[in-house]
Amino acid sequence: MLSKAYHSISKWKNYKATPLLSLDTLNQNLNFNKIFYKDESKRFHLKSFKALGGAFAVEKISKGKKNIIISSATAGNHGRSVAWGAKRLDLKCKIFVSQYVSKTRVHEIEKFGAEVIRVKGNYEDSLKECKKQSKKNNWKIVQDVSTKDYKYIPQLTMAGYSIMIKEISKQTNHYITHIFVQAGVGGLAAGVVAGVAKYFKRIPKIIVVEPDRADCVLQSVKANKLKKIKIKKESIMGGMSCNEMSLIPWQILKKTSNYCVSISDKNVSKTVAMLKDKKLSKTSIIGGECATPGIIALVALSNNIKVRKLLGLDKNSNILLIGCEGNADIKLYKQLLSRGRK
Repeated sequence: MLSKAYHSISKWKNYKATPLLSLDTLNQNLNFNKIFYKDESKRFHLKSFKALGGAFAVEKISKGKKNIIISSATAGNHGRSVAWGAKRLDLKCKIFVSQYVSKTRVHEIEKFGAEVIRVKGNYEDSLKECKKQSKKNNWKIVQDVSTKDYKYIPQLTMAGYSIMIKEISKQTNHYITHIFVQAGVGGLAAGVVAGVAKYFKRIPKIIVVEPDRADCVLQSVKANKLKKIKIKKESIMGGMSCNEMSLIPWQILKKTSNYCVSISDKNVSKTVAMLKDKKLSKTSIIGGECATPGIIALVALSNNIKVRKLLGLDKNSNILLIGCEGNADIKLYKQLLSRGRK
């Protein structure tokens, strides 16, 4: 499936590998061999790694048919990818969002001709409504969350994400020793792990990072079973504000991730500004709120001598951070930037 994903996506119009940048300025303080940052703000024109997943799943399940209607629930970037994927193939598309999804993100989805349906409540409520209406109207759901009875399509989206790792394997000769990867429901992290298994010669340590307000991976790891948590307050990292892991990512990550870390929202805006203002690298980088967790976790863990030793972080380490999105929500990005510069 991973090879098929690359075979298909690499033929899409405007496909090119996104940049693998070096955060050399940050590394002067942390003293590793290399800190790499995969810049997904340059992924097609969707400014997010999600472009690789949802659109690929749409292509696969539509099988060239034109009379089907695609549906999905989203916190933003996944829905945008699904809508774009549907537009590419001239298909109708219905996207369900919760009351917390910003008008900017809705507008970005509507740009691709999708109908956006707003649902009262959180992401889970929007997903329930999507399932209900899709069943009633015989729409094809393209979701990145897998359950016992819904596995194939989320596997397609994860296969799409693995392309980042294929690209990285060609972009550097350095062996990656540590990957800090974001988790919401876990699809990105699982896609990265699958890509590592296929395309890397050596297996690095995998450190999963998530918001402390939505630490469903950490709680599942602690309980050694899928754990649903209660989100009391939504994280600013909206795309990662998830209360339960997807089933397939859980099955993959419980065996393959070495460590799991949760971070607060506190340093998100500061990190967004540091990326933009060349405080972390010689290049100005546009990284949205969900692109920051790897950097925040790396800095915090590196400053703790005991933890640094535990993770085997030293002057020979080559770190990979996934800059999973750019300014996908332009309004929020501008707010974070000005707050971070204060």
